[in-house]
Amino acid sequence: MNIEEQLTLSVIKAIDALYKGDVEAKSISLQKTRKEFEGNITLMVFPFLKLSHKAPEQTAQEIGEWLQQNEPSVERFNVVKGFLNLIISDSSMIDTLKRIDEDENFGKKTCDDAPLVMIEYSSPNTNKPLHLGHVRNNLLGWSLSRIMETNGNRVVKTNIVNDRGIHICKSMLAWQKWGNGETPETSGKKGDHLIGDYYVLFDKKNKEQSAGLPEGEDTPLMKEAREMLVKWEQGDVEVRNLWQMMNSWVYAGFDESYKALGVGFDKIYYESDTYLIGKQKVEDGLAKGIFYRKEDGSVWADLTTDGLDEKLLLRSDGTSVYMTQDIGTATMRFNDFPIDKMIYVVGNEQNYHFQVLSLLLDRLGFKWGKDLVHFSYGMVELPNGKMKSREGTVVDADDLIASMIEEARRVSDEAGKFADMTEEEKQEVARIVGLGALKYFILKVDARKNMLFNPAESIDFNGNTGPFIQYTYARIRSILRKATDVSDNLSSLSITLNDKETELIQKMNEYPTVVTQAGNDYNPSCIANYCYELTKTFNQFYHDCPILKGADVQTQTVRLVIARNVAKIIRSGMDLLGIEVPERM
Repeated sequence: MNIEEQLTLSVIKAIDALYKGDVEAKSISLQKTRKEFEGNITLMVFPFLKLSHKAPEQTAQEIGEWLQQNEPSVERFNVVKGFLNLIISDSSMIDTLKRIDEDENFGKKTCDDAPLVMIEYSSPNTNKPLHLGHVRNNLLGWSLSRIMETNGNRVVKTNIVNDRGIHICKSMLAWQKWGNGETPETSGKKGDHLIGDYYVLFDKKNKEQSAGLPEGEDTPLMKEAREMLVKWEQGDVEVRNLWQMMNSWVYAGFDESYKALGVGFDKIYYESDTYLIGKQKVEDGLAKGIFYRKEDGSVWADLTTDGLDEKLLLRSDGTSVYMTQDIGTATMRFNDFPIDKMIYVVGNEQNYHFQVLSLLLDRLGFKWGKDLVHFSYGMVELPNGKMKSREGTVVDADDLIASMIEEARRVSDEAGKFADMTEEEKQEVARIVGLGALKYFILKVDARKNMLFNPAESIDFNGNTGPFIQYTYARIRSILRKATDVSDNLSSLSITLNDKETELIQKMNEYPTVVTQAGNDYNPSCIANYCYELTKTFNQFYHDCPILKGADVQTQTVRLVIARNVAKIIRSGMDLLGIEVPERM
């Protein structure tokens, strides 16, 4: 039990003893005391005035006196209007530090009956490589998966690949016409890059053909692409073989990108497998009266009673739409796993889509349908505008990763971080720092907001950046390696802590609460910004309180244990973001 939990129980007892009243734990508000006042933890007493029938100051005074007499952790207190500022005893702070130190899984919850949470992220198309937008999606999905696991859930990480449709046929047709049998092996290109080049080439050739045509009229090239799609739908052997070959190149390329980015999946689904299941599910819903058919043969859902509109599910020619495919994917997933909660990591331009999907899945009988979570995130913006895949103007994920590692190598070298390292060690540290800079810069921003990505700002060993946190971790590890002759035993310590030491112990003690909040709010930025605040607090402490040059042995011991646990929590928090921390820098 931490100090806050202990104090909460004592406040409940105090209210009962003083005012013969019952209060719930959730009505007790404990927060860190503001810096301008003396104290460590502040209790707001306004919720208790109906029971005390006294002024806020008197109520706070009476509760403070009771706690000072009956709660061992409270050494003294002061009252500022309706706020009771509690000064926690040094012995209780040492006990807190000892509890953190002894818990290797500090911040992690376990649950005997853990719910199964499925998290979908990435969702690429097989006509182009991953780009900066996919990077944000993958980093958010991976981090959210780690956070949900740490909060006691069982997690299945899943991906749905959009491997069918007219956009896929565009790349296929362009390769067929102008590829001359080019392959990843003959070109030296990653498969996803090769196919993306042909998608861009199709757009270029199509624009050339559209010159002079009436607006909206298909070019001969577009008509061929549509004919190819029909053949694919009909199972044409030649088209299907071409499709499988080109998709296999793309998947090999995707796997390289995912590995470099440090993300992965437990199960991958393909829309080519799920769309027919979706069509059947819609037909079943039609037979049950959940959906209805219009005169032209199209199938619709009427959502007007839910404040939405009517939604097309099958076109008049019987072909499916995205919503149908999502219903099919959900059906397949529910057959594969006993899902308790489903989280979709998809950009905010799809907000309405997921409102509709939630209602449809609920009507079709999926127990988690009504409560599905659309983890909606904003777009990544660039100084020169939005990205356009068909024009080849995207920020390619592979190029971005490589450039971040290269820049980390350059900046680290100039800053003198590579002293006494082998070439292999330099490359590994550059990889860790470059990727850490990229991931942290993206994840520290609230996912719901659009963000401007600036690589130059992300690789900085000062300020709210990944490298700043990584460097502090490496510095602590260096200190610990040198402290071989300093005791780290907290037993039987009797010591007066200074404000910096107390502040760090309190900050570390907040970590489990932050992890819980990040899980409840689906918000990795909580973890990122906590790691920064903890790191900043440690650096202020380290500046004022030398660890290996303490006044006495007991002071050295406490500071060494504080440093060790700051490093432990930094490593744990950064791991929740998918970020590695180097032992040396």
